[in-house]
Amino acid sequence: MFRKILIANRGEIAIRIMRACKELGIQTVAVYSEADKNSLHVQFADESILLGAAAPKESYLNIDKIIDAAKQTNADAIHPGYGFLSENASFAAAVDSAKLTFIGPSADSIRAMGDKAESKISMKKAGVPTVPGVEGIESEKDFKKAAKEIGYPVLVKAAAGGGGKGMRVVNTESEMIESLEAARSEALNAFGDDRVLIEKYLPNAHHIEFQVFGDKNGNLVHLFERECSAQRRHQKIIEETPSPLLTSKLRKEMGEAAVAAAKAVGYFNAGTVEFIVDPDTLKFYFLEMNTRLQVEHPITEFVVGLDLVQWQIRIAAGEKFPFTQKDLFQRGHAIECRVYAEDPAGGFLPSTGRLLQFIEPRGPGIRVDSGFAAGNEVTHFYDPLLAKLIVDGENREVAIQRMKAALSEFVVHGVTTNIDFMQSVLAHPDFQNGEVTTRWVETNFNWKPSEPTLEILIAAALADQTITNPKSKISNSNEPDPYSPWKAASGFRN
Repeated sequence: MFRKILIANRGEIAIRIMRACKELGIQTVAVYSEADKNSLHVQFADESILLGAAAPKESYLNIDKIIDAAKQTNADAIHPGYGFLSENASFAAAVDSAKLTFIGPSADSIRAMGDKAESKISMKKAGVPTVPGVEGIESEKDFKKAAKEIGYPVLVKAAAGGGGKGMRVVNTESEMIESLEAARSEALNAFGDDRVLIEKYLPNAHHIEFQVFGDKNGNLVHLFERECSAQRRHQKIIEETPSPLLTSKLRKEMGEAAVAAAKAVGYFNAGTVEFIVDPDTLKFYFLEMNTRLQVEHPITEFVVGLDLVQWQIRIAAGEKFPFTQKDLFQRGHAIECRVYAEDPAGGFLPSTGRLLQFIEPRGPGIRVDSGFAAGNEVTHFYDPLLAKLIVDGENREVAIQRMKAALSEFVVHGVTTNIDFMQSVLAHPDFQNGEVTTRWVETNFNWKPSEPTLEILIAAALADQTITNPKSKISNSNEPDPYSPWKAASGFRN
């Protein structure tokens, strides 16, 4: 087993990995930018190394600095988390060249699945159903011809990317040129590669992904599905497992296809094979493979009963994954909501500022993965994810009710969040009936923010006074004991 691991990431995922390391008796090294010097992940680690300025290219995307930090602290391995360099084949190769262990798949597997055009070709060869489309074309004439053959609407998307970047839905031929230019420009800025491909767009599809897991001995299984259809502009908002759409037969077929896809590129460690499913025909198509740990991995941990991060580490250290497919099954139902610092009423623009209050919900079946606490700054430099709220229950109805209750207890003051927005999604009949598709939020869901109550405004004012003037005292007239330390309570306590 490794003695020390450097986590090449920040925020909640860095802390999540550090917790897994501590349970395995492994020391941890945090890396951070100047903007993150007071962040929780820095405080949580055994050691920390400053990488550079706030800009990701000067810190979390700087391969040389990260490897130097690992060498400087005598780390044995590097865990990339998700985002940043997690799916960068050059980074994985550089870690190997530095005689360190990359906690993830091989550079070759990352490279094979990182190119969306090439991965689709590989999946076709492996017999995995793919979305009808054309790869490897460049001219506007060829794109128009392909769209006509496929049938509108079509999706133009980056060949080298993911996460909703470099994607445009094209409804008519007149939109093609503008959409191509926009997709190429965004792809170039996000991934340094302006190649795009075209495929059939299914506006009413479900987005369902399968978690796969394999070791270096060739053992490869799937850990069932996650329903990710509640999303906005290709960004997931709420995920759950099991999917309310899948039958036992379809789950088996999709799981087998996911394993076949991973085997086609010699995959090991954690990965996710993503599909879209037509709810009318229940036909499914390969979308892409994420060669890393997913943001939504905790819901799989709830229903399968395994610590995926610990198993990532153990597999990277050479252990054999001891479970076969027949050993694995789903228990209960789990849901994850992503709590973002963003303003749903203002076009979902990120919200920045200091967290005056940050009170996480607690209780049976509730888990919060977070990288923030009261007093921390939410900056514009990075993704506005504040926390992941995860719940489980014996069935879907119980899990939904538990999530709604947990969201109502999640208190965040200082920035605007999407908590009320998610409450409305969960309460909608379409969500409760399992009928949400990838375009549902943008086309069928009308939402208006609720007005803040007097109690919320008072709590925010008290929190602001406490943090901006921590030495201030407020007399607690409800305390009968004149010698009690709570006779003069802080604003927060009061």
